[in-house]
Amino acid sequence: MGKKGDLSNFEHGMVVGARWAGLSISQSAQLLGFSRTTISRFYKEWCEKGKTSSMRQSCGQKCLVGQRRMGQLIQADRRATLTEITTRYNRGM
Repeated sequence: MGKKGDLSNFEHGMVVGARWAGLSISQSAQLLGFSRTTISRFYKEWCEKGKTSSMRQSCGQKCLVGQRRMGQLIQADRRATLTEITTRYNRGM
């Protein structure tokens, strides 16, 4: 089975549910269509850390404009257009 990336939150729940229902790793893998290694690694991590969320959202470039800074730019002139806000931001105001 090829690499697919991280499991979705729904798939995490399916793995945990299958294991809690008493299915073995092999039975869970066959039922859900994942490899035994995927089921085993995920379930072990879930038992140790107690969370099922994917870490995929923490990868990639971070936001260049923080929520606070963007809020300040918008609050300065609530009727400003997107172009005006962009210009102000680029000037550093």
